[in-house]
Amino acid sequence: MPKRKKRKKRQETRCMTPRQMEILTHVRDTRRNFGYSPTLQEIADELGISKITVFEHVEVLIRKGMLTRRSNRARSLELTPLAQLPDERPTLIPMLGRIAAGRPIEAIETPDTIDLEEVFAGRSPVGILTVAGDSMIDDQIRDGDWVVYEQRSNPRNGDTVVALIDGEATLKKFYREKNRIRLQPANDRYEPIYVRNVEIQGVVIGVIRRL
Repeated sequence: MPKRKKRKKRQETRCMTPRQMEILTHVRDTRRNFGYSPTLQEIADELGISKITVFEHVEVLIRKGMLTRRSNRARSLELTPLAQLPDERPTLIPMLGRIAAGRPIEAIETPDTIDLEEVFAGRSPVGILTVAGDSMIDDQIRDGDWVVYEQRSNPRNGDTVVALIDGEATLKKFYREKNRIRLQPANDRYEPIYVRNVEIQGVVIGVIRRL
């Protein structure tokens, strides 16, 4: 019985209506900007709904463990660690503008974000591998980089793939030729690998570099 209750609690915390998300966001932003929480009436005025509607949503959020409130104290609403808002996801990265890689340009600040979850949404299961070696250096894939790959086995010519050869994974460009497959490195110091058949673990869709 206790296990079922815990599972139900976790499911509840993942289910928020858009209105409940608005209330949580307003409570968070008010505390950040002014150092105190809004009253129920202030939330109602901000969102254009009735105070009783705000009260009902707040009670639900308290039951879900996303809000706390001290009894008989005004401005005591606080978010709990369970309250994960969409604009606070670790995959949401601010895009601050442009930077010149050639001749200098005027700095332009752009209030926008890139959501890594959306970048890779709709893909097959995605994995990350750490690159060891410099055979793909001319494609700007360096030793120590992380390659993000989509797990699929049907690459097109020119795709960078994670190929399995004799039980070892290797990162190469894929080319299907007349009677064979060529796995081409992007470094003149390395020779191509020719095989009749190869198991493709995935196709690279991104590179992450830690400086």
